[in-house]
Amino acid sequence: MTNTHTLILGGVRSGKSRLAERLAIESQLPVTYIATATAQDEEMQQRIAMHRKQRPVHWRIIEEPLQLAAALSSVPAERCILLDCVTLWLTNLLLTDNCSLLEQERDAFLTVLPSLKNRLLIVSNETNMGITPMGELSRRYCDEAGRLHQEIAQHCGQVVLTVAGLPHVLKGDHL
Repeated sequence: MTNTHTLILGGVRSGKSRLAERLAIESQLPVTYIATATAQDEEMQQRIAMHRKQRPVHWRIIEEPLQLAAALSSVPAERCILLDCVTLWLTNLLLTDNCSLLEQERDAFLTVLPSLKNRLLIVSNETNMGITPMGELSRRYCDEAGRLHQEIAQHCGQVVLTVAGLPHVLKGDHL
């Protein structure tokens, strides 16, 4: 595969993060893990703690909820980047008080993405396979996520959809 960027989509608990972690280990490169989650409640704090515990201790961790392009740009090219998760990042941007931040950070991310020479594993929740949600913010989130996934997929040599722990390659080489 000439383009070493992989987008891994799936529903909640579909196995997408586990697949990305396995691929990061298999890359045999030093790994930088970029986490976008924020601990706004006790349940999310527990999720984050569980993820931290499961990760190899030698991985470099960057916790960045908003400025994803800057975080990605800071990683040397000889490292594998595991980005988990784009939809949490999108949520963080949608919930800020700065109305222009989403467009600004989204554009910066999409600009830096094709220039990255790293092995890049991008994890994101596929949210648009059900009914149209009620509420303006929920619909905007789904619309933004759908458009963003389409644009990310254009820049990736491989796109994988995980369902029940089973990866389905949509674009690119088989796993």
